[in-house]
Amino acid sequence: MSKIFSTIIPLLKRISKSKIAMGTIGAVLIGVGSFFFFHKSSSYQFVTVQRGSVAESVSLTGNTTPTENVFLSFGSSGIISHTYSALGEQVYAGQVLAELNINDLVAQLHSAQAGLTITEQQASASKNNLANVIAQQDAIVAGVWQSMHSNFAAVPTDTFTTNPPPTVSGSYTGTADGFYKIVVYASNALNGASFNYSGLESGTEPVTINSDVPLGTHGLFVRFPDSVSVSSYVSSAWIIAIPNTRWNNYANVLKEYKTALETRGKAIADAQASVGVGNISSITDAKISQARASVDSASAKIQNARIIAPINGIVTQFDAKVGQLASPSAPLVSLIGNGGFEVDAGVSETDVGKLTVGNSATMTLDAFPNETFSGKVFYIAPAQTNTQGVISYQIKISFSKVDPRLKSGLTANVIIQTKQHNDVLILPQYAILQNDNGTFVETLVGKMVTTTPVTLGIQDQKGNVEILSGVSFGEQVINIGLKKTK
Repeated sequence: MSKIFSTIIPLLKRISKSKIAMGTIGAVLIGVGSFFFFHKSSSYQFVTVQRGSVAESVSLTGNTTPTENVFLSFGSSGIISHTYSALGEQVYAGQVLAELNINDLVAQLHSAQAGLTITEQQASASKNNLANVIAQQDAIVAGVWQSMHSNFAAVPTDTFTTNPPPTVSGSYTGTADGFYKIVVYASNALNGASFNYSGLESGTEPVTINSDVPLGTHGLFVRFPDSVSVSSYVSSAWIIAIPNTRWNNYANVLKEYKTALETRGKAIADAQASVGVGNISSITDAKISQARASVDSASAKIQNARIIAPINGIVTQFDAKVGQLASPSAPLVSLIGNGGFEVDAGVSETDVGKLTVGNSATMTLDAFPNETFSGKVFYIAPAQTNTQGVISYQIKISFSKVDPRLKSGLTANVIIQTKQHNDVLILPQYAILQNDNGTFVETLVGKMVTTTPVTLGIQDQKGNVEILSGVSFGEQVINIGLKKTK
């Protein structure tokens, strides 16, 4: 360009003396200027499509609050007579912190307890009498029943047999009536025979001479006589009835047994009537329930006259003073639990859908600059909070570690990581154009600027945006935010 001007300038000096020449000079200068103006080259700053990770997050501000915080008051009105704690003291669950005058209430409780004891003892005496009556009558009936089952005889099924019957002895301990049937057969037993028994029980035993053989497991025994050979009993069968209705005294004992049952039923009915057995609304049960209710009522009044710590913690408010008139509606004591602190914050309705319980969070506290705390979201409110028309949702974030330096009400700046996508295409936000027609990037094709639609994914706090479609790795797009002409 300097060569062109070095050529033109001398020419201009030679022809500057004529008006025509001056017009020519003006035209030449305009032409040269237009040439350089319209052929001036443009340059752009480009951004290369990268591949990497993008972590979406939500930023918000909240405050530390204790994980446990309770406000306590008396359950009834009265004059405070004792205080057992003070502001800043460590207390334990169940500890009495303050108490109203309860002298009258204690007396009422003792009276109610005494009344309950008397009522229960009276009921117990009646029930003991019933138990004694039942035991006595059961023993009488059992004795008669045992007498009725104390005489047994083996009766042959063959009425023409001449063999003497085996002897049945023992005391029957079973509870069912019925019979045993004995069938003798030849066997390899010591005496050459055995017998099967069936009926109330079943089994097999060898036939022995002059010794008792168990008949089942209910206390009866069988003995075969030695006056007849064992072989003569082979193929014989015998019935042992329980009870022995052929006993000549059986009718008398049976009558005695029935009388004992009738007597037992009447005696027990009389004893039951004295304690109201079988009647759920009996006077005895009602008196016991009434006495217990009196004890419970007195105990509840004493409980309401005390402020009792429900948790282990530190007293943060203690306004109870001896001689003061207290009412149930006025909290006098507050406690912060020993479980540490959490962060309470409000998240906008545009961000709440991004959060889930379990999301990791990093926090900074104004009270501890240059320190970072970690935690997790453990609660997201299902219902909104409306503050002067602004909708938000309460969330709670726990600290990963208990820090004894934390206090209630500290300002916390929170970043919650909601999503992370790895190995994705990334562009900075300033390289992306968004308008009513969509989302685009600009590329240079030859000397022409071209817009290309793109689909966006998530975006991180640094302005990096995930590109789902529209560009490829390594492609260069125009940095729209920093575009300039040299």
